[in-house]
Amino acid sequence: MLNRESPEAARPETASTSNNRQRFLSACRCQAVDRPPVWLMRQAGRVLPEYRALKEKHSFLELVRTPELAAEVTLQPIRRFDFDAAIIFSDILVVPEALGQPYEFQEGGGIIMEPLRTAAEIDQLDGSAVGERLAYVPKALRLVKEALGGRTALIGFAGAPWTLANFMIEGGGAREYAKAKGLFHQDRALFDHLLEKLTVTVAEYLQMQIDAGVDAVQLFDSLGGILPDHHFVEGSGRWMAQIVKLLKGQVPVIVFSRGTHGNWNELVETGAQIVGVDWTVRLSEVRARLPEDVGVQGNLDPFLLLTTPELVAAETRRLLKDMRGSRGHILNLGHGVPPGAKLENVASLVNSVKSFA
Repeated sequence: MLNRESPEAARPETASTSNNRQRFLSACRCQAVDRPPVWLMRQAGRVLPEYRALKEKHSFLELVRTPELAAEVTLQPIRRFDFDAAIIFSDILVVPEALGQPYEFQEGGGIIMEPLRTAAEIDQLDGSAVGERLAYVPKALRLVKEALGGRTALIGFAGAPWTLANFMIEGGGAREYAKAKGLFHQDRALFDHLLEKLTVTVAEYLQMQIDAGVDAVQLFDSLGGILPDHHFVEGSGRWMAQIVKLLKGQVPVIVFSRGTHGNWNELVETGAQIVGVDWTVRLSEVRARLPEDVGVQGNLDPFLLLTTPELVAAETRRLLKDMRGSRGHILNLGHGVPPGAKLENVASLVNSVKSFA
């Protein structure tokens, strides 16, 4: 097990759980709580009928870019399910767009963006106007922060540089993400040049969110697991570590690197306070491998939300029992809420956590 000095570890270990926000922040500090806080990746959006009603009037990009609409979508699941934390409604691809590589969503057809093909195109990515181009995000965050009134935590996020690079080089989603790996192996200097640009931009973007009042930020390294263990640090881990360092411990950082199961030590070495874990490993075993001052987030199988409330409740209680006594556990899915999730199953998950004793 790694050991790491942390200013959070020196804080008094008290159960500050008078409201959802305090419960979430206490868990981030690995302090005692009455129960694990709960929120879900992709909790805001397509599963909610109130979101679908907005979507009939506005495109996805309109919802993301209009502060009042993004704030409304962020708040919808809080009103319905009273999660311990809200996460701003946005998309990881706002960062490439701010650098000069726009994206679109085609209904039923996924992401559309012009792929990066040459060194000149990478050189032309321009981070000088990121604050101006992404100003709609802090505006939305401030609206959400005010509406939450200090009762519920607010999480900001960004895509990790490695994951963003894959989308940017592929030109959106791909069946097999191979082009970023190709650049990594064939032209490391150009790969590093792109990742350095992304690292600086992501850090600036997260700082904007911190300045707007978020309580924590999450780095989504959704494609971290496609790297072999021995390439993870150079391909992804070192860049996330630089971002965490640039943020200087202002708020807790959650690193979620899906499928990265051979690099627990390296994930800790990013400096993140919480490690997100997907559903394919036993969470208590991961918890036992990490330092006591590093929390874990996860890790119910998202598929459960397509089944029945009874099964969701049983699996949620199983996870809670397995993690009983473990500090620093934030209950979440091992990935995002699936499009076909049933509202009664989300409610069963949340109720099972809140009634757990």
